[in-house]
Amino acid sequence: MTNLKNSVRLMGFLGAAPEVKEYAKGKIVAKVNLATKDAYKNQKGEKVEETQWHQLVLWGSQAEFASKYLNKGSEVAIEGRLVTNTYDDKDGIKRYITQVVVNDIVILGRKVA
Repeated sequence: MTNLKNSVRLMGFLGAAPEVKEYAKGKIVAKVNLATKDAYKNQKGEKVEETQWHQLVLWGSQAEFASKYLNKGSEVAIEGRLVTNTYDDKDGIKRYITQVVVNDIVILGRKVA
């Protein structure tokens, strides 16, 4: 059960091509946003669709895979863990950002050029 403590699984579509950066000593990271949709009926019986955006972070071989094979609109399934970081914005206000650090990624559906 220890794997369930901080585990995230999502399926959705990429909002853009991954942004890839290489750091000193050959470390590579890719960041990309994933859109997931949820649909439900409101009190009036109308169908409501909501889109949630999730920032994915991929390191090493996962980042290399993303840079080679993922594009805007790619449908993927991921498994990872949540990480929350803080920073001070230009006005000195503390901001929080939650990201999904990807452990595994699978391309679904058709290949997007």
